[in-house]
Amino acid sequence: MHIILESPLVESPRVAQVRGLFDLPSTATSRLEWEITLPLAEKPWHLGLIVGPSGCGKSTVARHLFPASFARQPLLDDWPAQRSLLDAFPRGLSIKEITELLCAVGFSSPPAWLRPFAALSTGQQFRVRLARLLATVDDEEIAVMDEFTSTVDRTVAQIGSAALAKTVRQRGQQFVAVTCHEDVEAWLQPDWVYRPAENLFTWRCLQRRPPVTLTVVRCAASAWPLFAPHHYLSHGLLPGATCFLASWRDRPVAFSAWVPLVGKGLPARREHRTVTLPDYQGIGIGNALSATIASLWKGLGYRARSTTTHPALIRARQRSPLWQMQRAPALASAHGDLLRHATTRLTAGFEYIGPPLSAAVARALLEL
Repeated sequence: MHIILESPLVESPRVAQVRGLFDLPSTATSRLEWEITLPLAEKPWHLGLIVGPSGCGKSTVARHLFPASFARQPLLDDWPAQRSLLDAFPRGLSIKEITELLCAVGFSSPPAWLRPFAALSTGQQFRVRLARLLATVDDEEIAVMDEFTSTVDRTVAQIGSAALAKTVRQRGQQFVAVTCHEDVEAWLQPDWVYRPAENLFTWRCLQRRPPVTLTVVRCAASAWPLFAPHHYLSHGLLPGATCFLASWRDRPVAFSAWVPLVGKGLPARREHRTVTLPDYQGIGIGNALSATIASLWKGLGYRARSTTTHPALIRARQRSPLWQMQRAPALASAHGDLLRHATTRLTAGFEYIGPPLSAAVARALLEL
């Protein structure tokens, strides 16, 4: 593809002065050219990345390569002012499909789903725009996002890129990110990369994304208020709950609280509250923390049980070899059920069956 971008230059005293100061030739137009060869038909792909410094032609190239997809960009910022963000998704999508997509891109906060788009944080808006873009393209179309991650914190950008990559591949879609930020490449794991500044195209071999190493410590209940607004059911925390905090890069990212469970058989502990902060959702941090604490209890001779109503968590537990479903999704009974408050929504019960944590390590962690 040969792209030519021309614009007229109107002479004025100021234009003439700058020409003289910097020895610029006198021309009637400003002209930029790109000669592009992108062999995208050579092999199947899901994720592409157009990256480079500002002014190198990224958006111009994307606009010419994917004109129909690029024309959707204004739609991503068209949201109903006084209504829930849910109402901006295509009418043909069921609420189940919408919420699954929101969870898939790492926006797993039902209370926030009810808010208008303008009431969300910048990081949440980024995730919602991704979900809406993926929801509006057909199977044969390519989704393109210009200025990808340009408005968000770099940690949010990296976590969001990893969540997006997983979602796009699972849905069998095609997505092209256009950005000046090189740091997303390792997290997005694109199948191809084009750099307009060097006119360089490369197919990229998939690699493991950078690791997320969590530091888990026991903490006081005073850590809960940071996470409480993001729990999908309640802000409450039972007195006497044993609490744990997970940090990444010295930042708190997730919280898990467990309480005693009275019943037959071995002594047990029940998962009471597990929350991942919105900026870090979408790559399995909450599931990893939950399983780690469950393995701690098992290492100390307890059974670890969990009952949840969150659809994304239910699906993750059903797929995980670490958990065994004890009760399929159903309405809780008003009598005889431990979760008497959950009589109006589906809940599922699980037991941790994965390997136990070393008893010595478990005791050390519990005593911190």
